Amino acid sequence: MAKCERVVLATTNAGKVRELAEPLSALGVAVLGLDSFPGIGDIVEDGDSFEANACIKARVVAAHSGLVSIADDSGLEVDALHGAPGIHSARYADDWEFLAGESRDARNIRKLLHVLRDVPEAGRGCRFVCCMAVVFPPSMGGREWAVRGVWEGRLLAAPRGTNGFGYDPVFWDPELERSAAELSREEKMGRSHRARALKALLAAWPLRP
Repeated sequence: MAKCERVVLATTNAGKVRELAEPLSALGVAVLGLDSFPGIGDIVEDGDSFEANACIKARVVAAHSGLVSIADDSGLEVDALHGAPGIHSARYADDWEFLAGESRDARNIRKLLHVLRDVPEAGRGCRFVCCMAVVFPPSMGGREWAVRGVWEGRLLAAPRGTNGFGYDPVFWDPELERSAAELSREEKMGRSHRARALKALLAAWPLRP
């Protein structure tokens, strides 16, 4: 069976497409984004884990496109919150009102720091998690599997740094002794949860149905 030569990354984010396209191109695999398949529309991610949500997206895209699909889901798990906000990381503070000029990321951080305001440093362990799912279309057997990347850290009491996005300003890397928002793009790509998941994904190529 010939190895797949094209895959679809289940995102319209051009940055994510480029991130995966570069290493896969060296393996003879072309990466397409969802903008190549406008008929897919919105995908409801109603799974109960990062793996489940990634698989949901990848299944829909694989079935619609007829190509191998790759999808990812990621978020922040906080020990003191029993793994929350987890799969709800992007919408964690949707039940809070916006402050004037506040972004969604800033509001999520504001809520998280408020909830953890009385938690001592020793109890502020956390991790970024990224799961990537690969799904073959039904015509190629429907095989699917997922990989996981984890970046361990600690929650700061106040934001630090201006790089990155999401919870990066309050995520402390104990090895580098900087927040994720204080790291360069190259440093972050060398150790982030997404980089580790991508490394695990690439280690499995070439994919075969």
